[in-house]
Amino acid sequence: MKIATASDHAGYELKKGITAYLSEKGIKYEDFGCGPDEKVDYVDYAEKAAERVSSGEYDRAILVCGTGLGMAIVANKHKGIRATLCLDDYSAEMSRRHNDSN
Repeated sequence: MKIATASDHAGYELKKGITAYLSEKGIKYEDFGCGPDEKVDYVDYAEKAAERVSSGEYDRAILVCGTGLGMAIVANKHKGIRATLCLDDYSAEMSRRHNDSN
């Protein structure tokens, strides 16, 4: 499984923790931004990751912004994307199990 990750500046610290976890577990991922000192528009980074999942190059994406809402809205505009806002383990599990989110 290959995972695309992306965040805006508000989600950077959480994304950093997520990518550390993925590395620790040996899960392949590519980070599409942003960096630690950038102030960016979440749309640009959600687009980069969502395009890779939509094309089939990546299996899933983890997108992080201040609320998660903007990233999900942008990602859902891409064919085949089912992005959801997951605030805890339960919502993430149910999102995958019942809604086939990617």
